[in-house]
Amino acid sequence: MLFQTYGEKNNPAVLFFHAMGVTGESSERVAKELSDRYYCILPTSTVYCEGQRYISKADEVRQVEDFLYGEAVDSLALVVASSLGADLAMAFLAETKLSVGHVFFDGGQFAQIGKAARRIMTPFLFLAIRSVYLSNGKTLKKIMWCDDDEIKPYFIAAGKNLRYANLRRQISDSLEDKPFPALPIELQKNAYFEFGSIEDHYKYRDAVMKAYPGANYPVFEGYNHMQYQIRDPKGFSEMLRSVMEKNCLPNLPFLRK
Repeated sequence: MLFQTYGEKNNPAVLFFHAMGVTGESSERVAKELSDRYYCILPTSTVYCEGQRYISKADEVRQVEDFLYGEAVDSLALVVASSLGADLAMAFLAETKLSVGHVFFDGGQFAQIGKAARRIMTPFLFLAIRSVYLSNGKTLKKIMWCDDDEIKPYFIAAGKNLRYANLRRQISDSLEDKPFPALPIELQKNAYFEFGSIEDHYKYRDAVMKAYPGANYPVFEGYNHMQYQIRDPKGFSEMLRSVMEKNCLPNLPFLRK
């Protein structure tokens, strides 16, 4: 993995888990907004790191924890997980001994897919991600609802470093067809599973609600996958501040009542 940080180490720490097909820098616009009062940590999965070999989800968690301990981080004010980053974040939350104050999932990918289906998916995912790099971003609109210039570099960088064997190993132990890991009820109360009302991942909301009945489930009405984070990183960061400092969302005009 590679790690990028923003802010001062003595400030409360915020850990980001990025989506599929992008690097950890995809969270930098939000992290920069938070860096005045928070120490933001942005790992990039081994899958998208040049010359590195993906071993397992457990090894990714180990690398994150090793980095946190090396930085003398003994607690996390917030864990932010976007899209497929939710899968690794869940594994981290289930294993870590660090204190975690709040969790925010933005359009989490919570599919539970059988091994055979995941094996079939892999070459298509590989071609889709690589094509963004090979086309210099021109094919992004084929896999995303938007192709904003601000986000293209993160997809291009990830596609450049992606190797099929790494993606195959990642998919082999991600989105598994098994129960979600247990989360303590106190952490559930401080966890937010947010979905846009028109995004495809909205379909996972009911399953997650059954698994974690004590959590919060905001819906952004009329919003697509990660739309608020992509289109308004400053607003998104202010929302995260409210979660950490007030344990509630601000009065957003698109928040479903």
